[in-house]
Amino acid sequence: MVATPAKTQKRLTMQTAEITPDTTAIRSLDWDRDRFDIEFGLQNGTTYNSYLIRGDKTALVDTSHAKFRQLYFDTLTGLIDPQKIDYLIISHTEPDHSGLVKDFLEMAPQATVVAAKVAIKFLEDLIHRPFEKQVVKNGDTIDLGKGHVIEFVNAPNLHWPDTIFSYDRATGILFTCDAFGMHYCSEATYDEDLKAIEPDYRFYYDCLMAPNARSVLSAMKRMDKLGEIELVANGHGPLLSHHLKELLDRYRKWSKAQTKAEKMVAVFYVSDYGYSDRLSQAIARGITKTEVAVEMVDLRSAENNEVHELVSRATGLVLGMPPLGSNSQSEIAANLGTVLAAAKEKQVIGMFESYGDDDEPIDPLLTKFRDAGLKKAFPSIRVKDTPDEAIYQLCEESGTDLGQLLNREKLVKQMKSLDSDLDKAMGRLSGGLYIITATKGDIRSAMLASWVSQASFTPPGLTIAVAKDRAIESLMQVGDRFVLNILEEGRYQSLMKHFLKRFKPGADRFAGVDTQTASNGSPILTEALAYLECQVESRMECSDHWIVYSKVTTGRVSDLDGLTAVHHRKVGNHY
Repeated sequence: MVATPAKTQKRLTMQTAEITPDTTAIRSLDWDRDRFDIEFGLQNGTTYNSYLIRGDKTALVDTSHAKFRQLYFDTLTGLIDPQKIDYLIISHTEPDHSGLVKDFLEMAPQATVVAAKVAIKFLEDLIHRPFEKQVVKNGDTIDLGKGHVIEFVNAPNLHWPDTIFSYDRATGILFTCDAFGMHYCSEATYDEDLKAIEPDYRFYYDCLMAPNARSVLSAMKRMDKLGEIELVANGHGPLLSHHLKELLDRYRKWSKAQTKAEKMVAVFYVSDYGYSDRLSQAIARGITKTEVAVEMVDLRSAENNEVHELVSRATGLVLGMPPLGSNSQSEIAANLGTVLAAAKEKQVIGMFESYGDDDEPIDPLLTKFRDAGLKKAFPSIRVKDTPDEAIYQLCEESGTDLGQLLNREKLVKQMKSLDSDLDKAMGRLSGGLYIITATKGDIRSAMLASWVSQASFTPPGLTIAVAKDRAIESLMQVGDRFVLNILEEGRYQSLMKHFLKRFKPGADRFAGVDTQTASNGSPILTEALAYLECQVESRMECSDHWIVYSKVTTGRVSDLDGLTAVHHRKVGNHY
């Protein structure tokens, strides 16, 4: 194993590891990256994994991020002369994996690029010069010799429309790119420490794969038809070996739960246009937090009959604006027309700009959907500058609003069910009144809470039950910091009223509230009786809530004679 440091401000290093006698992992370690993809925060950096397979012929699986250009090619050429590489297998064309394809082909013009049809088309537009290519589909193979027959598995939307997996029959290694990965950077090549990686593994799934749960299950059915899978060589994080079955089973379990949802929203975007993919993924993340299923569709690559079928069974639609003049782009125009024609009364619709070169205008198209009887789910998202943290948070909160709108009828019915003895008995569980405040980057959020309890003495720790559809949940991942503001009996009404109201997506929850800044960067409410600064240590999933355990690092009381406000409910089936 070789590690080579980079002389850059951010820590970028390379690692190589022989994972079998004929297969080498080339891992680009991005230690300090703190944002990724849909702009969700990272606690532990990330890696970009590439692989070299040697038979009688040689294949390179994926490249790396453009920021690793010099480091990556120094490492690759130290392993092999690029002109001796016969195939470049592209798992998908997202830039963090294909960012060096053009550079590679300049060094190795003899290499045949192997990819899905959609991926080849994208690369042709990216590279702008002829190159050797081979389109593959599910079940196709290439023979590298010495038993290394590579079989391809179609896996669209995981999480890119053109994704394929590659299975080496000689070694039992499945190369999966984004699927079964995680944003977790360490020198450990494999998944030895399950406890350390599982929060990032789950968070990665929730952000990138949950909106594509149906596609996850379809891909895993195809995986079941392969031979024995000995190792998953993913595109991010440690490779899966020690806990392979457990981690694959988690994907299956989580995805089945997503697809059993009563309602589904179809999210339409254009993968290679502007920020359409990232913005749509953020909206989808918000929707899945409400336990409403999501199916993502690329307007450029989807089949027309697939679009019609999806719209007909969806309860909600989200549409990212395609390029202006998309009538000249037949695939997009046909699919956009199908979405409009198949949309029906009582569905809800949300729309967003993609911030490409020139988006189609929202209002004329929205009017057509409104005329067809669809209800507007959230204020249209109009992106006037390069999306920042606040825009992605706005997208996530808009998605959550859409999901909550679809669930409102169910919630009202639940709230009217007051006859259950169990509900009345559960309602007798009382709790204090608290405001959780959190800051991450440019994002600030807050939540009124009552399900809070001390959980440990040494170190001092507490647990909070946070509903999955709360906006603040995204700011309470393992490693995140927040403040628990404790409200005072007799003096809590104004704060409770303020934080109980429904905020529009992206609204400033602290407007008109006196605050100070804690040492961890989160707001302290000046009117609170006391506050505790906390750091999330672990999370446990409990049906519709997360139980968040946090250690307390510091705290202060403003009035030693004050008493904590207490919350009494009549029933236990809603707040």
